[in-house]
Order: sequence, then C-alpha cells, then structure tokens
Amino acid sequence: MLLFLITCSFSFILFYSPLFACEMRLLSLCFWKSIKNTLFSATLSFFTTRMLPSKKIYAVPKVQRTAFDTNSGDQMSVLDYLPDLVLETILEKLPPKGLCRMGCVSKSLRGMCVSDHLWERHVRSKWGRVVGTSAYREWLCSAHSRNQDSIFFDRIGEKGFLGCLIALVRSRFCSVGKDKIFPPVNSVMSWYIALESGKLWFPAQVYNRENGHVGFMLSCYDAVVSYDRRTDTFLARYPAHGTRTSAIESGVTWDRLRAPLVDTSPHDLHISDCLNELRPGDQIEIQWRRNKEFPYGWWYGVVGHLETCDGNANYCRCHHSESLVLEFNQYTRGCRWRTTIVNRRDHREEGNEADGFYGGIRKLCGDEEISMWKQFWPDVVLE
Repeated sequence: MLLFLITCSFSFILFYSPLFACEMRLLSLCFWKSIKNTLFSATLSFFTTRMLPSKKIYAVPKVQRTAFDTNSGDQMSVLDYLPDLVLETILEKLPPKGLCRMGCVSKSLRGMCVSDHLWERHVRSKWGRVVGTSAYREWLCSAHSRNQDSIFFDRIGEKGFLGCLIALVRSRFCSVGKDKIFPPVNSVMSWYIALESGKLWFPAQVYNRENGHVGFMLSCYDAVVSYDRRTDTFLARYPAHGTRTSAIESGVTWDRLRAPLVDTSPHDLHISDCLNELRPGDQIEIQWRRNKEFPYGWWYGVVGHLETCDGNANYCRCHHSESLVLEFNQYTRGCRWRTTIVNRRDHREEGNEADGFYGGIRKLCGDEEISMWKQFWPDVVLE
C-alpha cells in the first residue's frame, strides 16, 4: 500500500507540473529503479517477519562444511519449510549424487534421502535389466555376513562420481552416532553403492560367453559378475565343471548381460510348462550341455515342422503330435546340431555324449526377448 501511494503521488506531480516534469526527466532512470527496489525490499521484509515462524532460518549449507554434531542439535534449512509433497517431488528428480548431497543438509532430509523408494528408481533405471531377485538375495547375505564399513572405507582412493559418493557417505551418514550405521545395511541405497563400487559379485547370465567364441554363439550362460566403473564393463566368472577350473572373462558389455529369468541352478533341469502350447514358428530357448559334468546354457531355437508336414498352415497338425521339432538355424543344413526332436508329453533330459544333452524349454513371449537374441545372430552360418 505504501509503495502504491508513493507511486501515485509522483505520477500526480509529473502530470500537473510541466516545469517540474522537465527537470525530473534529467534524472537517471537507474535512480528510480533503485528507489523502487528499496521500497519493494522494505515492504517484503515487513510482511515476511510477521508471516514466517520465529525459528531462525539458515541458508542451505555447502556439502564441504563440517559433519553434523548430534549432541548440539541439527540446523534448520530453508528446504525444511517446504511441504512434504513438494520436497518428495524434488528428491525424485535428483540423481544419486544429488541425493547424497541433499542428505547432508539437515537431519530430516538425511532420513528422506536414504528412503528405499527413491533409490529403487535408480536401481531399476541403471541395473534393472542385469540384476534380479537372486542378485538381491546375494546382496543381503553379503551385507549381513561382513562389516558394512568395508563397502565405503576399502575404497578411500576412489575418484570421480563413486569417490564423491563414498566420501559423502563416510563423512556424513556414518558420523551420526556410534550405535547407528547410515545408510542402513539392508537399505536399497547400500545395495546401489555396492553394485556401483564393484564390491558385490552377483548372479547374471552372459550372452555369447568367452568373447563370442564360435562354440558359444547364440547361447546364454550363468555366471557371477562384478562391475568395473573405470571401463563401464563387467568381469564375469563362470562356474567350474569337471576338471576345468572356473573361467574368467573381462570386458563384458552391458548388452551381453541379463538377469536370470528362471530360478533354476545351471546344473539342474528346468521344468518346462509351455510344451503343450508350442507351435511351428514359435521362438524358444532350451537348456543344453556338452556332457553331464558341464552346467547348462540357454540356446536360441525355433519350433519347426515334422518331416511329414509340408508347412502349409491350413493343413499343419504338428502341434497335435507328441514329437516336438526344434531347429537351430544358425547352423548349416546337415549339421548334427541343426535340428533335434524332443518328447512333448514326457519331456526330460534327452541326448548323448556325442551330440550333447537337451534340457528344459522356455517360450520367448516378448519382442524384447526375441530382439535380444537376434542382435547376436552370427554373420556367417556355423558349421
């Protein structure tokens, strides 16, 4: 109101006094802007001192300040006055590094920034395609069987994003009390840091193992993998079999990894539940191993027609037969691994020492699964 009256008074003088108006035009425009800003600031200060709480408000501190002292209380931040819904929306937009920095602002924000639902989104975004329930179980067992501090303190010399992340956690979250550990051992945030740091070896499956060796084209084998942040690739360790020691492969790229799709050990037969619905043209993956000592791998194939069928869809009755023809078209015609026939009604491991042993079957149901296999199709037909 005060600003409005002053503005009207000056307008009246300028309008009704031409001589005075001419002189006033000589004043700098910056002078009037300065007066307006001063009056606006004074008016704003007058109202805010009466509308805001009487608590002292501190500016948002920088991350480099000293650690919190829980005995002397926690300082308030401007962000603490935001509604919970607004603050949650802000936190959901932050990357992992931003969440860690925000957690250093105040005690209340620290509790919000370690919330599982915030970190689950980051786990799904970066790790969702390569980690599954078995990897999470592996993490829980690993976290409870060793000292939680080893996740952070064993990598003090780490640089880049991970170094900043671990430094923030060590200096802020881990200093809230001797009887408390932040982030909690079984929190999703701890899981994310363990994956990012490479400290956790977790189960996954690798397409075309051993750098695409010709003997493993269009296959997917179980392994335990660890992330290497320096190269943005993975180190894979395959299970030992027979007298052969565990094979290790480095430089495994993201596109060659997937989370295990069935909860079956690579040494056990998968129980198939799709055999009765398979028809010619359906795309599948089937367990296969070289001999009884080898673990199973998953191999890509297609359901084919019986020899007595000409492939005419109007007369095809292959899906009514107990014999199920499987074709592996990456191999040349006449090759012993080009086709095989399994029993649809009473399927169990079938094969011999010469051709290998065929196990359980999974039907590929989504375009994403099928496209993943086809991107590894060999440039030439295999012999």
